[in-house]
Amino acid sequence: MYNQYFHFSELPFSIATDPHFIYMSPRHQEGLAHLLYGINFGGGFVALTGEVGTGKTTLCHCLLQQIPTNIDIALILNPKLNAIELLATICDELGISYDKSQQSLKNLIDLLNQHLLAGHANGRRTVLLIDEAQNLSLEVLEQIRLLTNLETNKTKLLQIILVGQPELKESLKRQDLRQLNQRITARYHLLPLSLNETRAYIHHRLIVCNGRPDIFKESAIRKIYKLSSGIPRLINILCDRALLGAYSTNTHVITPAIVSAASKEVLAFTDQKSPYQTAFLGLLFLGCIVTGIYFQTYWPKASDQATINSVTVSPVIQTKPEIISQPKQPVQKEPLPIEKIDTAPIAKTEVFHDWINNSDYSLNAALISALKLWDKPVPNSTQVDCHYVEATGLRCGFGKANWKDMLAVNHPVILEFSLTGKEKFYALLTGFGQNQSVIHFKDHMSFPVADVLKYWNGYYLIVEPPPVPNVKAIRPHQTSDSVLWLRYLLNNIDKKTEAVEQPRFYDDKLAARVINFQHQHHLPEDGKVGDKTMPYLKKIALTLDFPRLEITD
Repeated sequence: MYNQYFHFSELPFSIATDPHFIYMSPRHQEGLAHLLYGINFGGGFVALTGEVGTGKTTLCHCLLQQIPTNIDIALILNPKLNAIELLATICDELGISYDKSQQSLKNLIDLLNQHLLAGHANGRRTVLLIDEAQNLSLEVLEQIRLLTNLETNKTKLLQIILVGQPELKESLKRQDLRQLNQRITARYHLLPLSLNETRAYIHHRLIVCNGRPDIFKESAIRKIYKLSSGIPRLINILCDRALLGAYSTNTHVITPAIVSAASKEVLAFTDQKSPYQTAFLGLLFLGCIVTGIYFQTYWPKASDQATINSVTVSPVIQTKPEIISQPKQPVQKEPLPIEKIDTAPIAKTEVFHDWINNSDYSLNAALISALKLWDKPVPNSTQVDCHYVEATGLRCGFGKANWKDMLAVNHPVILEFSLTGKEKFYALLTGFGQNQSVIHFKDHMSFPVADVLKYWNGYYLIVEPPPVPNVKAIRPHQTSDSVLWLRYLLNNIDKKTEAVEQPRFYDDKLAARVINFQHQHHLPEDGKVGDKTMPYLKKIALTLDFPRLEITD
């Protein structure tokens, strides 16, 4: 409903699990690392726990996208099963045939054991991943423990990953489950987001759908964090309803008042109490007084008993910040030198308003123009957005600036224009006249600065390479701008662009490309960009030729 109003390419805060929107906080990265450990190293259990809505299932979906080809996985999403039903479901997941009219624990375990042994002989490993594992009964948990007894002399045949809410963590502490608890080789508890991470999370999701990060005021983000306690699902629900509220009131900026109104609708937060609530609280208070008098009168020793404190439990909030980092402002404080290059004759047009007031000047068209300028492939049918741009290794940076700051930008930049209506138009700025009184756009169109600035609303989007990382190493399975820089560099070296779901994530395919690069240049072939490979890549980065703004006489 509000997509067109805010110019979103898709809903930014859907609660559906969409890897396209995944945001990897340091906690999520560590959680994924534990799951990957469970996938790549057999033996024992791996337990991942976390409060409702913190992103456990999203991590499971992310994990499924990174499973090595030699691993078979049985995924159990509904664990409310008895022992026989669970084993039958595992067999179904692994494609094991069995007689459904004569199911028994022994028959199913024997068939599973034969399948695991055959897979092991062929160099394959098997993983059982159970989501919502807090719903497993004690009987089923004990049966799952017994499955770890399926082994050879040297290795366990089945790796088991349990994912669940904090109740799972408490269940595993039971005395009668100590044998299972002792077999957990890796465990991790996923915490909610910090305030900094909440801000980065909201900005990330807006950028993925071509939105502006500053739609939400800083005070509104703090309000969202306070109401959601940093739980991603609640953040999504609040942000979605706040955007709907802004749309219904014809507002383009989300304020704390809009967030508060949204919370009353979706979280049932309200400061108003009904007469029934007031009466109930009054009776409860009176009851407490009567009870107190009773104990003081008839239980004189009651004051010697331990006092029961009422504790308000709130999620533990981890502080640490940037993951899928917020777009860094590309505007420089000091003007950068603008290279003078040969240009074709500048075509003139009479009125900027008439030129820009054209459906051809969409954000999609402007991004395509920017990709062509950077000599990057343009898809024939796919809608180009910042996610696609990042797959090429480039970075999208949204921002707002005054014209003086824009003069310092050294790369071509997309400017946003607002005319009389709500529709926005976009044009790729390619240069200036020498005295900066004329602005050049793509296709060698030029206009007086005064005419252009009448309609520019201060917003821009710059497509540029990520900065050269100031780190000593870039390792597989991390998520950062450094990975985006590595991807950009290899794309330029290999002259190819791979379709990836998470451009900032150092996946196995990228590691394979690094190993190939290391092999070609006689470097240690470990798939890591370390003290040997990093200097080599940085030297190559210095030789790359970037598009610059034109300056004409």
